[in-house]
Amino acid sequence: MSSSERGARVRFPPPLVFLSSLAVGLGLGYGFAPARAPVAAAVRLPTGIFLQLVGLVLVVWARVLFRRTGQSPFPWKPTPQLLSKGPYRYTRNPMYLGVTLFQTGLGITVDNLWIAVLAMPALLAVHFIAVLPEERYLSEKFGDGYRRYRAEVRRYF
Repeated sequence: MSSSERGARVRFPPPLVFLSSLAVGLGLGYGFAPARAPVAAAVRLPTGIFLQLVGLVLVVWARVLFRRTGQSPFPWKPTPQLLSKGPYRYTRNPMYLGVTLFQTGLGITVDNLWIAVLAMPALLAVHFIAVLPEERYLSEKFGDGYRRYRAEVRRYF
């Protein structure tokens, strides 16, 4: 890896997309048009908390793997090696999937469906601004190795 090498051409930080959708959800849910879950708290709370925990586990697990391998989680930085262990055995995007699950669970837990519903459009935006550029970069850099990995592991689920 040369010092001039760049990572994927991601021009906008994906976490800001999720934070923006969370802020919009808060504004809509608490200031404009409340949207509540049509289920009892006895169902809503465990479901929401479960989704948050699964999301958090995916994000932390992926971040720990990045740290252990000496890689940066920032997509615009170079990737020295493909990661195909840990959560990357199950999804090619555990951090984006994890944040989406966390936000969905948070919305359910706090009974603000706007937060939960806006998690999917946030993931869709991240798909175009980060996932597709990352996939192009990894395909160019790692060639057949990345294509084999892509054939074996799903993008999200």
